[in-house]
Amino acid sequence: RISISCLLPASWHFSISPVGCPRILNTTLRQIVVIGILAAAVSLLYYSLVVIRNKYGRAYRDKRFHRYLARVTDTEATDTNNPNLNYGIVVDCGSSGSRIFVYCWPRHNGNPHDLLDIKQMRDKNRKPVVMKIKPGISEFASSPEKVSDYISPLLSFAAEHVPRAKHKETPLYILCTAGMRILPESQQKAILEDLLTDIPVHFDFLFSDSHAEVISGKQEGVYAWIGINFVLGRFEHTDDEDEAIVEVHVPGSENKEAIFRKRTVGILDMGGVSTQIAYEVPKTVSFASSQQEEVAKNLLAEFNLGCDAHQTEHVYRVYVATFLGFGGNAARQRYEDSLFTSTVLKNRLLSKQTGMTSDSPYLDPCLPLDAQDEIQQNGQIMYLRGTGDFNLCREIIQPFMNKTNETQTSLNGVYQPAVHFQNSEFYGFSEFYYCTEDVLRMGGDYNAAKFTKAAKDYCATKWSVLRERFDRGLYASHADLHRLKYQCFKSAWMFEVFHSGFSFPVSYSNLKTALQVYDKEVQWTLGAILYRTRFLPLRDIQQENFRASHSHWRSFSFVYNHYLFFVCFLIVLLSILLYLLRLRRIHRRMLRNSSSTSLWIEEGLPPQKIAGPL
Repeated sequence: RISISCLLPASWHFSISPVGCPRILNTTLRQIVVIGILAAAVSLLYYSLVVIRNKYGRAYRDKRFHRYLARVTDTEATDTNNPNLNYGIVVDCGSSGSRIFVYCWPRHNGNPHDLLDIKQMRDKNRKPVVMKIKPGISEFASSPEKVSDYISPLLSFAAEHVPRAKHKETPLYILCTAGMRILPESQQKAILEDLLTDIPVHFDFLFSDSHAEVISGKQEGVYAWIGINFVLGRFEHTDDEDEAIVEVHVPGSENKEAIFRKRTVGILDMGGVSTQIAYEVPKTVSFASSQQEEVAKNLLAEFNLGCDAHQTEHVYRVYVATFLGFGGNAARQRYEDSLFTSTVLKNRLLSKQTGMTSDSPYLDPCLPLDAQDEIQQNGQIMYLRGTGDFNLCREIIQPFMNKTNETQTSLNGVYQPAVHFQNSEFYGFSEFYYCTEDVLRMGGDYNAAKFTKAAKDYCATKWSVLRERFDRGLYASHADLHRLKYQCFKSAWMFEVFHSGFSFPVSYSNLKTALQVYDKEVQWTLGAILYRTRFLPLRDIQQENFRASHSHWRSFSFVYNHYLFFVCFLIVLLSILLYLLRLRRIHRRMLRNSSSTSLWIEEGLPPQKIAGPL
């Protein structure tokens, strides 16, 4: 027999025989009601668990999705009336001019595992708060006392946009790049001293001695890498199985187990003068020689983006290398110089005049078919005419990669740690994008076979046809005749740098060429402000620890405490029902006992003892 009992104020129990299930209709109404209530309670509880779990799970996924979506559509004007917003300013002092960027971020959420959510500030018209002036700061090398006056308009512009009450807590960073690097150290120091002396007199920004400096090409590359990966959300944690992850051996913790986190992206940036590559090296590297190890120390940067130096989940090891003379325009200039020198020497040895007159031009495979060009050196003119041979052009420019036979090297024989091609992703900017998109119209996902075919076809097309297409507006709006003329060469140069120089296989399919990320240009200054403010969340974390713990309890209770309320409500309801049924049973028993006693008295019989409830 199966017994069901309830220990309630009015103790009650009933039993069902083994054949009770087939004869359920023979049970009392009370038993049917109780069984039905129990079944309904269990069903409702299970339903609520399933439905609410799905609801909150979906809400969590939606929250993650909208966090990424916010990066795409975040074009709203910055709410300067929000007292919880913090601000930061970075001045990029480049070779041709200086630009100021104003960033903002809300109060840190208190989780030491999360980074600041830094965004570019937008004015009332929803435009980024950016201003540029010319010339470059290095032009004041001979008159450093004028530098503070030169940069003052930029700071006044920022002061107008940052709320006055926030000025004293807004960090200002003045970071100088290529133009200042070539100046003697004494001139660099004089310019920086003028800034550090005069700016605090006229502006209330948080500006210390370490906030004005000349950064190296390595630092600039690291900042660019940080900025791109931050915008792409690669520093955030994930439990999504669809996210690409990578096994990382954290620098300085060789004895600990490897960690798994989101895969970061590498960047390739080919400008007019130089080419740069930066990517994470997730595992410990080995070196072919002690000399290579010494060189690698200057190319590998190890840093912690987290606010807690003891936490290693945001420790990254990044390889950064910059190659001067390997930009698109500089490479063409090197090519033309070599062409001119070798042709003049051959003419002298063979008593020829190849290229010295327009009637006998030098046949250049790196120019479109029948395109004409000139090289001027030392008062001499060398005439060129294109043959449009893409493969031959690639062969001719391969020696300009300056590759060596040493293992793990790239352009100029510079050390390059191995790239895990099967589990990596790269973004190509500047010339990588222009070469694929401006004329060939195939920017985005890079495919070596398709690119090669398109480049061959372009090079082999007559110059007159290319000009006609240009006049009809079939190319990108910012493509000009200079782009058309040197597209063949630059396509071959980009291909060789990527595949021969950096040793990416032609089957590599995880390169995306882009001008912008999420429809906005990502500057290295974003990575700079993120890196330099990485310790600021410690202040908010210390202030919010108690509040955060209570906030966690509130979120926990909001999701789960209604289960307890629901169960308690059912128990109370069931208790009341059972108590009433028990009272009804007692009442009926009392009525039967009283009627039996009366009957026995009338018949003159002594009343029998009735067994009462135990």
